[in-house]
Amino acid sequence: MQVAIESMLSMQHRMNTRVHEDWIAQQFEWYRAAWIECGELMDHLGYKWWKKQTPDMEQVRLEVIDIWHFGLSALFTPDCDITDLARQIALDLDHAEPETPDIHAATEALALACLQQRGFSVPLFAQLMSACGLSFDELYRHYIGKNVLNFFRQDHGYKTGEYRKMWQGREDNEHLSDIIATLDSAKDSFADDVYRRLAERYPAE
Repeated sequence: MQVAIESMLSMQHRMNTRVHEDWIAQQFEWYRAAWIECGELMDHLGYKWWKKQTPDMEQVRLEVIDIWHFGLSALFTPDCDITDLARQIALDLDHAEPETPDIHAATEALALACLQQRGFSVPLFAQLMSACGLSFDELYRHYIGKNVLNFFRQDHGYKTGEYRKMWQGREDNEHLSDIIATLDSAKDSFADDVYRRLAERYPAE
């Protein structure tokens, strides 16, 4: 697990550096992005008791992945060592409470901690993973996929506003889910394969 976490931390650092070369020193409010993603998760899960709603669990799990991106970013400090940070994250994931709470409650607990601490709680994130039925292997596989999508977005004008998030009436996250489901994440070429498939689907004009 620690090796996989180190890999994710390194990938997140590269992505954030793409947006701002000295991103750690900027002290961006990563906790804010994390709790807002919690709200988006609720939209996919459904919370309106006054109308019929069907949970979209695939999109719920993708929101959990988005939360993880921001959570990892929030854990970086100017003098942190990635190996040490990965070791602590692995310990926090391993020693999280074993109960599987309600998804709504787990999401709210994580969002509340983000707001109160202006940071990110790995143990509470582990509770959310458990509530959503998301294993660590699935977290890792989908994290790589979303990280590739984030690079793809940047390569196609996300920061300048040129990128189109909707293709053929569907969000790029939905296309990503389709692509990941057809590829072997154990292959060394997994990340490259995801990028290539995204490029094949993305509108040329």
